[in-house]
Amino acid sequence: GIADDETLEWLLEESNPSVRYFALRYLLNKSDRDAAVMDTRSRILRTGAAAAILEKQHKDGFWGDPKRFYLDKYKGAVWQLLILAELGCPPDSEKINSACEFILNNSQDMESSGFAVNKSGSREGGRHSEVIPCLAGNMVWSLIKLGYLKDERVEKAVDWICKYQRCDDGLAEAPSGWPYDRSEVCWGRHTCHMGAVKALKALSAVPEDERSKEVNRKVGELVEYVLRHHIYKKSHNLNEVSKPGWLRLGFPLMYQTDILEILGILTSLKVRDSRMDDALDRVKEKRTVRKRWKLENTFNGKMLVDIVRKRTRVEVGNVEGSSYLIE
Repeated sequence: GIADDETLEWLLEESNPSVRYFALRYLLNKSDRDAAVMDTRSRILRTGAAAAILEKQHKDGFWGDPKRFYLDKYKGAVWQLLILAELGCPPDSEKINSACEFILNNSQDMESSGFAVNKSGSREGGRHSEVIPCLAGNMVWSLIKLGYLKDERVEKAVDWICKYQRCDDGLAEAPSGWPYDRSEVCWGRHTCHMGAVKALKALSAVPEDERSKEVNRKVGELVEYVLRHHIYKKSHNLNEVSKPGWLRLGFPLMYQTDILEILGILTSLKVRDSRMDDALDRVKEKRTVRKRWKLENTFNGKMLVDIVRKRTRVEVGNVEGSSYLIE
């Protein structure tokens, strides 16, 4: 398998507590109450990128211009919350909760419970006309990972995904009305690939024994949508790559995705299907002779805090469906 002893030793290095935490939890299957897991996770908030991001946080929970929480790519509050969740930050810290509350109060549309790219100009919450699917998926996933699974606002956002997220393949007439009439890119005739992946990622974060019938139904639809594309291909012509960038591994991915993230999501859902095989082979082929993976795609220089230092060689490992950088 990919996670052999040599690779696992690399992922368990003390130098990156985020990677070590995920390796302990999801490759060695240790409990969250395990002493090594608890110690490692507590260090995420005190060292490296997470600590640097939290140092720059305003006391009211945001970063930078509070009105540009999404549009300030990739330095606004939306992107910091997503990165903190990806790094495995523990829930229930004051700063983490402050960031979650800021996003819920400013980005979540009070009418629909989706998430919008701008704050409403006339009322609390996000602007109803600017709710988009990838943002909704990313925020629901982040909020669940940061301890908000049982929050009524997040439960309603999960319902939003189940109600509005599309899984069609450009063969039928696109639905009309809100929210589908707003943006061709996000809501056009063909389902947005990134929106579908982020929605599936969000729903996969709901524990299996707590998923409603609606969640299970939508998960099934989204899984089939992704498999129909063999992860990264055009479903109507499997000889063509749908999104070439999906073959370049990176972290963080923001609203983009790649084959590693998608395979990780499917694996977390216990999906086993031959339509995953080609993408899995692609990941295996990218492993170096040292049984590691190189970073091929990065937002370094565009983020509030660079996730990795510039070096002649930077490598990336994968745990639980996300890519984590090793310095």
